Order: sequence, then structure tokens, then C-alpha cells
Amino acid sequence: MRIKVPTRAAGKKAPAQDMAKFLQGVFMMMFGAVMLTAVSSVVTMVWGLPLIINQATGGFNFIFYALMFGGLGLAVFTQARVFHMDPKMAGGLLALYSVMMGVVLTPLIVSALFLNPASIWQAFFLASAMFGAMALFGYKTARDLSFLGIFLFMGMIGLILVGIMSMIWPLGSGTMTIVALIGVLVFALFTAYGMQGLKKIYPQMADRYGQNQLAVLGALQLYISFIAMFQYILMLLNRR
Repeated sequence: MRIKVPTRAAGKKAPAQDMAKFLQGVFMMMFGAVMLTAVSSVVTMVWGLPLIINQATGGFNFIFYALMFGGLGLAVFTQARVFHMDPKMAGGLLALYSVMMGVVLTPLIVSALFLNPASIWQAFFLASAMFGAMALFGYKTARDLSFLGIFLFMGMIGLILVGIMSMIWPLGSGTMTIVALIGVLVFALFTAYGMQGLKKIYPQMADRYGQNQLAVLGALQLYISFIAMFQYILMLLNRR
């Protein structure tokens, strides 16, 4: 989703040290959200699996689907309303979303533990390397990436629809591989797109209006990209 901020008069270009401090805050929030997701997933594995899995059928129950679709709605709401919120509330919603994602990702991680435990670390490091490379590319490149916005938005909508359809009609291994590869590509590009968007919009905020909210928005979007890449790479490593 393209970064949008309330219309304000453009100020002077922000000093490089201010930009560096701002991005440091964005990445600290994003990494904090990733850590919350990891802790949430571990807690769910140890104590919470009966809450999201129907013991009789082995399928997911209402709580799992409520967290999955509720998390999607929460992410959309936060991105749309972040500049109308108190920064602490926006940060709290990011933390809540990251915890919900940890619960939702737990079944995938449990499956990976049974199939190939090493794949979890492999997926994490691969996702981290791709995320870092694409974030650096988005920050450094002189090419305008704004043209990617509509294609990335359509790609994400398509991936969501395919994910919902797969709950009704399970996808074959070959189809799932293609979907996962597309997912990795979409969110890798979204990382570069979002990073360039943060770099472009920050200098326009010399009056500091909404700066903290922008940091939360950037952290949320980068967090979504990283977690999605991790998820799709883990699926690729455990196609069985």
C-alpha cells in the first residue's frame, strides 16, 4: 500500500542525520514487532495449539480464522488511520498485529519442525538477506519505483484471494510452489518500494507533523514484507 500523509506545505530538506535517526526508529520498531511474533509463536506452540486447532478434525477452528482475518483488517485499518491516531496507540496496534501474526504462523512453523527443523533458520536468514538487500536498493536507487505501486497492490490482493481459496480447495504442490515464488517476488519488491517511499516522504515533514505516525506506518509495512517473505520461503523449503 502506498504511503500517504496529510497534505502539508513542503519544508526544507531534512538533514541526513535526521533521516538516519528516523530510519533507525523505523527499523527498531520493525525488529521489535518481529521479536513479538517469534515470542507469540513459541508461546502458542507450547500452550496454545488446542485453542486454534480442532482436536477432533485436525483442522483450524474459529479462533484461528478470527485472528487471521482480524489481523488482516487490523493492518488495513492501521495503515488507513495511522495519522489520525496518537503515536502510542498506533504503536500498540502494531504490537497487537505482530502478536496475532505469531499465532497465525504457528501451524506453518510446527509443520516445518516435523518436516525439516533447519528450514526455519534457513528461511529466516534467507528472508533477512533478501529484505536487507531490497531495503538498501530502495534507499539507494535513483530510479523512481512509484510505478510499481499498482502492480504490487494487485499482486497482494491476488495472493490473499489465493490463500483464501486454498482453504476451500487445497492447492497442489506445483501450484503452491508457483504461488510461493510469486509471493517472495511481490514482497521483495514491496520492501524496496516502501523503503523509497519513506525516504521520499520524510523530507517533506520538516515541521515534524505526524513523524512518529509515519515511523509506525513504515515499520508496519516493512514488517509485513519481511514476515511474508519468511512465510513464503518457509513454504518453498517444505513443499512436501
